[in-house]
Amino acid sequence: MKSAVIVFPGSNCDRDAARALQRVSGSPASMVWHKETALPDGVDLVVLPGGFSYGDYLRSGAMAAKSPVMRAVIAHAERGGLVLGICNGFQVLTETRLLPGALARNAGLKFSCKEVPLAIANNNTVFTRAYREARETEIPIAHGDGRFVADEATLDRLEGDGRVVFRYLNNPNGSARDIAGVMNERGNVMGMMPHPERASDPVLGRTGGTPVFQSLLEAA
Repeated sequence: MKSAVIVFPGSNCDRDAARALQRVSGSPASMVWHKETALPDGVDLVVLPGGFSYGDYLRSGAMAAKSPVMRAVIAHAERGGLVLGICNGFQVLTETRLLPGALARNAGLKFSCKEVPLAIANNNTVFTRAYREARETEIPIAHGDGRFVADEATLDRLEGDGRVVFRYLNNPNGSARDIAGVMNERGNVMGMMPHPERASDPVLGRTGGTPVFQSLLEAA
C-alpha cells in the first residue's frame, strides 16, 4: 500500500499516522505539505491527520479545506482512491463536502481527551473489515469540536445506507445518534473523531485502532 499523509500548519498527529501506516504496511508514508498541488504518483490512501490546522481559526478545518493540496485529494477521492480523515481530518472532509454533516463544539463546551468505547456499526467496509467479527473496540479521542451534527434527513440516509461506521457507546461529546465515524456513498472516504493511530502500537498497550489500518492494507 502506497500512502500519503497531508501536513497542515497545526497538524500534530501526522507523524503518528505515518508510523501507524508503516507498522502495518512495512512501507513509509509520504508526508505531503499542504501547499503541494499534486499527490505522489500511485498513492492508494490519503490520510488527513488530527491536530489544529491553522489553529482552528474561523472554524475547525475550514481554512485547511481551502489548501492547494485539497484539490488533489478531492480528485483522488472522486477517482475512487481511499481517504481517511482523523479528528481534524474529519472536520476538513466535512468542510470540503466529501462527507456530510459538520463537527460542532462539544456538548458542555469542554475539550475531551480520553479512551472511549466504540461500537463497530459496520464491519463490512474497506476501513473496518479487519475487525472481523468484533463488534466493539476502544480508541482514544482528543477534541473540542467533535460533536457530529446533521439534519434528520441526512442522519436517516446515513443510517439507512449503512454509512455510520463507528458509534460511541458512552457519547462523550453529544454527537447526533452517537455517531463517531461516517463514510461517503461510494464507501472510499471515511471520517472519524477517535484517533486509531494512538491505539495501534502494542508498546503503548493500545491496539484497538490497528484494524482500521489493516483493513485499508487489505483493500489496497
